[in-house]
Amino acid sequence: MSIENKKFTDKSNKRKMLHGKKAVIFDLDGSLVDSMWMWREIDIEYLGRFGIPLPEDLQSRIEGMSFSETADYFKKRFPIPDSIERMKEDWNRMAWDKYMNEVPLKPGIPEFLNECKRRDIKLGIATSNSRELVENVAKVHKLRDYFSCIMTGCDVNKGKPAPDIYLAVAERLSVPPGRCLVFEDIIPGIQAGKNAGMEVCAVEDEYSVSCRKAKIELSDYYIEDFYGFGSEG
Repeated sequence: MSIENKKFTDKSNKRKMLHGKKAVIFDLDGSLVDSMWMWREIDIEYLGRFGIPLPEDLQSRIEGMSFSETADYFKKRFPIPDSIERMKEDWNRMAWDKYMNEVPLKPGIPEFLNECKRRDIKLGIATSNSRELVENVAKVHKLRDYFSCIMTGCDVNKGKPAPDIYLAVAERLSVPPGRCLVFEDIIPGIQAGKNAGMEVCAVEDEYSVSCRKAKIELSDYYIEDFYGFGSEG
């Protein structure tokens, strides 16, 4: 299938994507909010405190890992004297100001969430981020009015691309995996949704633009924004 055919820019096709779905499950960073760019900045700043330059392969190595798995990876790879808990506390502090002031929702998200609510589609979040950060982001953007389940990679045994977190959210929502639609922006996340037996829509994001072709090939659908899902288009 060509990129042109797999992109659901046509509003009637976007609406069809939700047919038969009882739940929509979002990844957070890069899928629900436009935040992937900031984590590279945080890694540069954090490693710089210890005189460590950012390795070019770091982002690809940690994609999909839970917050705790990422901290454990940093501890094993880099000569950082701080404990894993201290590392996570520092990352939470560094990220929070950016989430508060510099991170918007993905284009069209408010309209899309209202459309899901109108259709009685349940909503969940399955993120590799920390519980503290995702709960704060939900509060800032008033997402708790829509999402009845928020789970993090630390709540399950294995991070993405393992299906654990998506299966756990579906179970919490009481919806079979085959009736769930996942929105993801990175390859390990897309793989996690597919491994869970769910349909996956890949989301355009500047951070992963170099992986665009692979994202399209792995996913069931591909979108650039969340406009056009409503009955009125």
